[in-house]
Amino acid sequence: MFKLAPSVLAADLSRLGEEVAGVEKAGAHLIHIDVMDGHFAPNLTLGPALVRALRPLTRLYFDVHLMLDRPEEFFEPFARAGANGITFHVEARPEPEALLERLGALGLGRGLAINPETPLESLSGRLERVDCLLAMTVRPGFGGQPIVPGFEGRVAGAGALLAREGKAGAILEVDGGVRPGNAAALRQAGARALVAGTSLFGAADMAAAIRAMKGG
Repeated sequence: MFKLAPSVLAADLSRLGEEVAGVEKAGAHLIHIDVMDGHFAPNLTLGPALVRALRPLTRLYFDVHLMLDRPEEFFEPFARAGANGITFHVEARPEPEALLERLGALGLGRGLAINPETPLESLSGRLERVDCLLAMTVRPGFGGQPIVPGFEGRVAGAGALLAREGKAGAILEVDGGVRPGNAAALRQAGARALVAGTSLFGAADMAAAIRAMKGG
């Protein structure tokens, strides 16, 4: 099933519980939680306390994206807070296998993210334990950025790599600059999940925007 993951980084944080209830009602499948440390990515954002506060409010899967220099320090805090899956960056941990195994031992979905400028081949031989590959189509840090040129080839290449590595069943997720106008091209390139922030929370009709991104 194709999945849509609203990023709460773009939500109105003063009424975040209502925002999460709204995207669930509008047809979202996941809640994407962007975590930045001000070092790996030039922003400082959300932490385990927010996940703990939101967990009683929805049954949706919490998709935690760690843009951190030392992601492993936060695996257990986010697991205890109620995360369902955690994704960290290959740029932070170029040999990620042991950390992916650790996520599995915690009962979490195991995700690995890659930035737009990082060669896909750097993931070769490192995807055995991956449940989700997150292909960034903007440089991590801030919402509302335009999607990188040539994104279709990048996404298709990530899907081809998963297939070559025997991981065709893993979810290929795309994050960055996603909006109704490019969602169809991303789906056609092989994306199975899309992260969207400002294009959803800024939409006049969120349910219609979600339907458009999902393809009806």
